[in-house]
Amino acid sequence: MTDRPDWRKSSYCGEGDACVHIAERTDSIDVADSTWTVVSLTPAAWTAFLRALRR
Repeated sequence: MTDRPDWRKSSYCGEGDACVHIAERTDSIDVADSTWTVVSLTPAAWTAFLRALRR
């Protein structure tokens, strides 16, 4: 992880612009939508979010 984000696009994105992007940083996971509104989550919050999605 780094302080300089390396944005990755979700594998569920189609050809359009409605995608989710993820960047791992030193102490957070940044999540951005297609308008580049960014939400920063702690690693624990990111893990909880992913667990909730898998239910």
